[in-house]
Amino acid sequence: MSLIRYEPWGVMNRLHRDLDRLLESRFGSDETQGAVTDWVPAVDIREEDEHFVLHADVPGVDPKDIEITMQDGVLTLRGTREEVKEEERQGYRRVERLSGQFFRRFNLPDTADAESITARSANGVLEVKIPKHAKVQPRRIAVKSD
Repeated sequence: MSLIRYEPWGVMNRLHRDLDRLLESRFGSDETQGAVTDWVPAVDIREEDEHFVLHADVPGVDPKDIEITMQDGVLTLRGTREEVKEEERQGYRRVERLSGQFFRRFNLPDTADAESITARSANGVLEVKIPKHAKVQPRRIAVKSD
């Protein structure tokens, strides 16, 4: 007799993800706008004095398979994580790593400098730096008298 481990929260988490995916595909999402996506990377966005910093978890994604575009104030991250093809599947008990396409969109404020965005990938984390435009300082205008 073999023991089977009962994990009720794992089932609930899977149900929650499936419901989210169903509702997102049915009603659309502001971030994906109805795009076909197989998985969604977790993203952290931080605002600093000089720039915004976006960190996206994309483990197993080759940087050459990531496309970043900026158009009309919308930053788009798109890419693909290739499925690992294993010829021998006898040892697998569970496969949880998702593969396929991902797609995320973010509306950026007017202060973002679209021309100076940089991106790099290290250890499965994509970092996108979005500089802010230099603040325009108010200028005092002298009033001349006649």
